[in-house]
Amino acid sequence: MVIGLPFWVNASPKRKRIYSTLFILILAVVATLAGMLVPLSPEEAQMISDQLNRTITENTAQGTLISTIFLNNFSLCLLMFIPLAGLAIGLFILFSTGMAFRAVFDMQAASGISSATPEIQISTALLVLVLVAATFLLEYVSYAIGMTESVWLFRRLLHRRWSELKSALKLIGLVALLLIIGALVETWALSISL
Repeated sequence: MVIGLPFWVNASPKRKRIYSTLFILILAVVATLAGMLVPLSPEEAQMISDQLNRTITENTAQGTLISTIFLNNFSLCLLMFIPLAGLAIGLFILFSTGMAFRAVFDMQAASGISSATPEIQISTALLVLVLVAATFLLEYVSYAIGMTESVWLFRRLLHRRWSELKSALKLIGLVALLLIIGALVETWALSISL
C-alpha cells in the first residue's frame, strides 16, 4: 500500500508538474512577502530605491528598458533552472525582491508620494494596477516554472532520464516568451505611471 496524498498518488506526471508548479508559486509569493517584512534602515531603503530609479531613468532615456527588464528577469530565471540549487537560488532572489519592494514602499511613504499626486485619475491608477498584476503573474509563473523544473531535472537526471533535458529546453523557451511579454507590459506600466 502506498501512503501519500491521494491527489498526488493518482495524478498523471503532467498533473504532478502542474501541482508542483502551483506549490512552488505559492512558496515564491511567501518568500517575497517574507522579504517585505524585513525592516530596512532609511539609508538602505534610499540606496535601493535610488538604484532602481536610476536604472529605470537611464534605460528609459536610452530606449533599452524593455531589453534590460527582459535580460535581468531571464538571467535570474535561468539560474532557477539549475538542478535542485535553482529552487534555493530562486527563493533567495524572491526574498531579495521583497526587500526591494519594501524599500520602494518605505521611500514613497516617507516622501508622502501617495498624497502628493491627487491629479492622477482613478482609471489610470486602475490600469497601472492591472498592468502591475499582469506583470507579477507572468514573472512569478516563469520563476515557479524554473524552480519546479530544477527539482524535476534533479530527480530525473538521478535516474538517468535524459529526456528531461528536452523538457527543460521547452520550458526555457516558454519562460522566455512569458518574460518578453512581461517586460513589454512592465515598460508600458512604468511609462503610464511616470
